[in-house]
Amino acid sequence: MLIKGIQKVTLLDYPGKIACTLFTGGCNLRCPFCQNASLVTHLDEERMNEEEVLTFLESRVGKLDAVCISGGEPCLQKDLKDFCLKVKQMGFLIKLDTNGCFPEKIKELLDEKVVDYIAMDIKNCPEKYALTAGVKIDLKRIQESVKLIQTSGLSHEFRTTVVQEFHTIQDICKIASWVSPSSLYLQQFKDSGDLIGEGLHAVSLEVLEQMRDKALQETDSVFLRGV
Repeated sequence: MLIKGIQKVTLLDYPGKIACTLFTGGCNLRCPFCQNASLVTHLDEERMNEEEVLTFLESRVGKLDAVCISGGEPCLQKDLKDFCLKVKQMGFLIKLDTNGCFPEKIKELLDEKVVDYIAMDIKNCPEKYALTAGVKIDLKRIQESVKLIQTSGLSHEFRTTVVQEFHTIQDICKIASWVSPSSLYLQQFKDSGDLIGEGLHAVSLEVLEQMRDKALQETDSVFLRGV
């Protein structure tokens, strides 16, 4: 596993659980608002030794409930399933963050029952997906991942990082309708200083609340995050 970083404890990444978050390197997308540009583009820089990470996790048995695997895009990692199995054997729950571009990998993880919670990013409504993701997109693969997750029986969420330059109220309503009846989280964009793009802005809290209220006409569960 190409592990580029670790957040040793988080109360936010896995709902209701005390967790740590591992950040894998590399991504097939180039979203301008990505807050982890160095994870996506600077793969030759220092990486963490997998055995050291596993040793750290062993030391947290009984102290942490779960391990979140984020990125970058974790499904690019060829040994993701094997790594997850090692972590599961320690007794941890596993949450996967994914962009949904690799439904075959998601299906494998679901079939092997190695993940317990999935959070999938929905970049935008279908007609603006490629623009927002920064690359050409096979939307059928994204749609397949949505259906796999929704029918998996696992706890899951879909989430959209809202950026003024990319998202309108109408776009958010289309996203909510797309992922209904699953929960949709609208995440407030923040400039981390490590972005892929430039000149991007967050929408105001007032507009974000309007987006939520309108989206609630399309699905029952829409929440704000990061405000």
